[in-house]
Amino acid sequence: MASSSIKSFSFILALTTLFAISLKPCYGHNKTHWNTAGITWYGDREGPGSTGGACGFGDAVAKPPYKCMVSAGGPSLFKDGKGCAACYRLKCDHPFCTKKPIKVMISDECPGCTKESVHFDLSGKAFGALAKRGKGDQLRNLGELKTKIAIHVDAGANPYYMSFTAKYANGDGNFACIEVQPAGGNYIKMEEMRSAVWKLNSGSPLKGPFNIRLTSAVSGKKIVAKGVIPEKWSPGAIYHSKVNFPVPKKHK
Repeated sequence: MASSSIKSFSFILALTTLFAISLKPCYGHNKTHWNTAGITWYGDREGPGSTGGACGFGDAVAKPPYKCMVSAGGPSLFKDGKGCAACYRLKCDHPFCTKKPIKVMISDECPGCTKESVHFDLSGKAFGALAKRGKGDQLRNLGELKTKIAIHVDAGANPYYMSFTAKYANGDGNFACIEVQPAGGNYIKMEEMRSAVWKLNSGSPLKGPFNIRLTSAVSGKKIVAKGVIPEKWSPGAIYHSKVNFPVPKKHK
């Protein structure tokens, strides 16, 4: 999935789970103390991050009652799937932030989010909700994501239908183009689908390993994740590349 990041300032969150039953609204009920956590974001600016998340909610995350206010969780939040549907209150203490709490539900996994003991990879919608009016883009571009771009293969992908999201890209998280190169073939342009998902329908089975060429919507720069999807790939799997875009200059 398309992605972006922020690492250069602190966020704080309520560790209490507010409501943890699948497909129910996140109702707050208790005040609690606050603790620090790492936060990144991915997908479209106003999107749900991904509608093919590891928790299996599908496109329900983009509809009421969630309305894109969701997050992928690092290992301590995802808990091998047991953390799915848990809800948290988050707030940010940076000058660009409102400092007002938002509520998010865990709807996906972020296996690479391990630098901090607690880490949220927010949807674009949820991340923007932390910022003051007009400060969303500045907030998005404050820091660099140390991890490399990862490809999260959609659960419905097969040799004739490749679909995935590209996560953790530096910058604003938007791609002008994504192309896939199967083993022994040429690059084929993919189609941007819903949210941050890119797809390719093929008339013949595609064989890996696959190279993925990504073009930034901001700078136009192209990078190639060589062999990032292996020959024996699996639907729903996440594969980590060795590349990422250069960090954009910080906004004043």
